[in-house]
Amino acid sequence: FTIDPRPYQAVLDQTKAQAALDEVTLKRQQDLRARKVVAQQDYDIALANAQKSKAATEAAQLNFDYCFIKSPINGRIGLRNVDVGNLVGPSSSALVTIQGLDPIYTDFTVAENDLPLVRKYLGGSNVKVETYLADGSIAPRVGDLYFIDYAVQPGSGTVKARGVTPNPDRALWPSEFVLVRFILETLKDATLVPAQAVQISQGGPFVFVVKSDNSVELRPVNPGQRQQGDLTVIESGVKRDETVVVTGQLALAPGAKIAPQPYAPQAPAAPDRTAASKSGMSYE
Repeated sequence: FTIDPRPYQAVLDQTKAQAALDEVTLKRQQDLRARKVVAQQDYDIALANAQKSKAATEAAQLNFDYCFIKSPINGRIGLRNVDVGNLVGPSSSALVTIQGLDPIYTDFTVAENDLPLVRKYLGGSNVKVETYLADGSIAPRVGDLYFIDYAVQPGSGTVKARGVTPNPDRALWPSEFVLVRFILETLKDATLVPAQAVQISQGGPFVFVVKSDNSVELRPVNPGQRQQGDLTVIESGVKRDETVVVTGQLALAPGAKIAPQPYAPQAPAAPDRTAASKSGMSYE
């Protein structure tokens, strides 16, 4: 945008001319002062006038530069609110709105019940914010945690948080609903089983483990965080390469013989966008 610069250009030219005159006067006074043929007061006045003219020129140059309005950020520009010839001023509405797209902020919330876990890992090098769309049209994008609020919201029992997500192809747009995974720690060589393999009894969580003779063993387990998709971390109770029963547990008892069949997980249905935006939060 450009504001009519002609009045400000005239003021700038006037101050530059006055500054040039005052500089010549000051130089003349300096020469006379060196020969001691001028009063000290005359020299002081010439010096003050030169300094005032310099300051006035800088102010006029600043006002002239403000006639050319440039965006301080890169991004996507919206519909302009003014046309050529409109009057604008400090009380006017915004000329246009520009949205920065790369990087882009991802705003989400953390449940109050999860705050102890978040505080445990907050500030660690593994804390990341993973953002992706509900329809899976773009690959998940991993960014950094930029901000987490200092208070729990009274009505919702959640804490506001914000991540900074790289968006070089501008696939994510402002105010768009997304899914977020708040990664607190990365577990190396973790043991994962299908989530439905973990059953609950009065004694706690357990799985049926298939032994070498195709009999099943009821094995208490300590399940960890559920992961994206149909997998759950098992912190203890199951070893690598052991086979667990995924379906049909209600018909089993310890020691029962089975005919194991490979498990074919069902493809999850595409989530509703609104539901995803409300519950698009998981922790790793």
